[in-house]
Amino acid sequence: MDSTLVWTFAERCAEAASVEEIRALFLREVEALGFAYVACASHVDPLRPPPDAVTMLHYPQAWVKYFSTENLALRDPVFMTAKRQLLPFGWSDRAFRKALAPDQLKILAEAAEAGLADGFTIPLHSPGALPASCSLVFGPDGVDPLDVRNAHWCAVYAHEAARRVLRAQQALRRTPLSEREREALEYVARGKDDYSIGVLMRIQESTAHNTVQRAMKKLGVATRVQAVILAMADGEIFLHDVAH
Repeated sequence: MDSTLVWTFAERCAEAASVEEIRALFLREVEALGFAYVACASHVDPLRPPPDAVTMLHYPQAWVKYFSTENLALRDPVFMTAKRQLLPFGWSDRAFRKALAPDQLKILAEAAEAGLADGFTIPLHSPGALPASCSLVFGPDGVDPLDVRNAHWCAVYAHEAARRVLRAQQALRRTPLSEREREALEYVARGKDDYSIGVLMRIQESTAHNTVQRAMKKLGVATRVQAVILAMADGEIFLHDVAH
């Protein structure tokens, strides 16, 4: 797989209309590169993911069920390591294993028994996204080192394309923000607190607080920072308005 095919893959992801279409494209590419299993996904329970989670998986079904039943997402050493570093890492790397607790080493041993033994993980860090990574398990014939790099690129494009589709689907289901809610979020983006927003909008501090809370509820987020990021991503507020 050369750079031309990587860019072709990126273009196909950009044109995809569903996460399932992106998943099929990605799994086909990584299988062609020689990988036996892959999980390009948010760090969540794979069988009970939240609406904004990416879950493009091809793992042994029995392991996925066990992972979900035992709630291993909370202690998965791959998830926890990928969350705090940017560079890819191998599951057999001494530095990776040295920092793990006994229960985390047990998770790796159980995964190996399920067929997930020799692999590596690519951390995926995107602004406003759930923590995520792409884990790839080598096939019996191994993988060309150049194809490992190509898989890295494909994982990044597939994850971002899936997030784009999910955001678009969620935006269609959301109730649009009112003009006052958009105005309040613009002030939040400028770092204003409820008191300042109330003064600027000529409303009570409690009214300002409730306006921001309504906007957060419509956007389906838990924090004000998330509300600002999602409102910008959906085109509800714009950077140039915030800057002014």
